Amino acid sequence: MSLDAGAIPSGDLGKLGERVDAMRAAIAAAAREAGRDPASVALLGVTKGQPRAVVLAAIGAGLADIGESYLQEARPKYFGLPAVRKHFIGHVQTNKARAIVETFDVVQSIDRIEAARAIARAGRGIGKPVRVLLQVNVSPSERFGFVPEEAPAIAARLRTDEGLEIDGVMAIGPPGGDRAGIAAAFRRAAAAFEGVGGSTFSVGMSGDWREAIACGSTMVRLGTALFGPRPAKERRKPGDEPARG
Repeated sequence: MSLDAGAIPSGDLGKLGERVDAMRAAIAAAAREAGRDPASVALLGVTKGQPRAVVLAAIGAGLADIGESYLQEARPKYFGLPAVRKHFIGHVQTNKARAIVETFDVVQSIDRIEAARAIARAGRGIGKPVRVLLQVNVSPSERFGFVPEEAPAIAARLRTDEGLEIDGVMAIGPPGGDRAGIAAAFRRAAAAFEGVGGSTFSVGMSGDWREAIACGSTMVRLGTALFGPRPAKERRKPGDEPARG
């Protein structure tokens, strides 16, 4: 089955199970090629732009981890889902920290001290333990993230000062087709992960997940490679009210 097929029509969600199986097989093959156990690489489905029906179908097909970049999109979509780990992978706005903790189980994108403190306070405030990853910046086009070499000391400080459960590192690879440059960026993130510790090294997206697995990724975050192109937003006409969901 081709993994770059088009978007899944809402009336044909049965094909999503085939896509999930095909993606798992491709990940397993890449892991074996890198001399790794396929079970050491988790698949996170990035559901941005996908309707709730697709999310439910993906969970029904065995997907255990899902993620969103935007809180406002995730809250109605993720409410009352079957058992699944929900990951926040977007930029943390501190004034939305409580809502993020209420909605998600893991915050992958702790990219600065203020975000870490806000998430820690929110978790304490509602009595909900929250697992986080430190986002490290290994791409010249990326605005957010800690300097990788500074991440281990920052993790130690946040564990002590805030009691945060820091379970590893997340990074976004550089754009473009320079495969050697992508691999070098992921190796730099891997060194940060080794220093930070934890169980989750979340690198690799739809365009670079093979390089990520070769560099030790334990979680690849796939949107279009798994679900196909995101549905186009309906074009607004002059005078229309903005969409509400």
